[in-house]
Amino acid sequence: MAWFLYLLECSDGSVYTGIAVDVQARFDKHVSGEGARYTRSRKPVQVLASFELTDRSAASRAEYWVKRLSPSEKRALAAGLRTLESVMPLPEPEAVVDEEQAEEKTGAS
Repeated sequence: MAWFLYLLECSDGSVYTGIAVDVQARFDKHVSGEGARYTRSRKPVQVLASFELTDRSAASRAEYWVKRLSPSEKRALAAGLRTLESVMPLPEPEAVVDEEQAEEKTGAS
């Protein structure tokens, strides 16, 4: 099931970051005051952007890194001036083991 990372512009000019399966339904919850505590006092004005991710785990990882951005960096992400991939750390390269090393480890000759 796809999950989304979303950015909301709040009435005080701040940018809220969250994840959801249905961004519009979640936005409606924030507007009604049933959403996050942060948006209860800083009413959401609009959805700035949403990004589809493969699953909840991927959405949570993206949320972790996007929440560390400044409001201007979040706005650049929403405007398409930055990519979500540019915000995330590079994945660890997979270990490359050549055949000789593999044979040494297994004792094969």
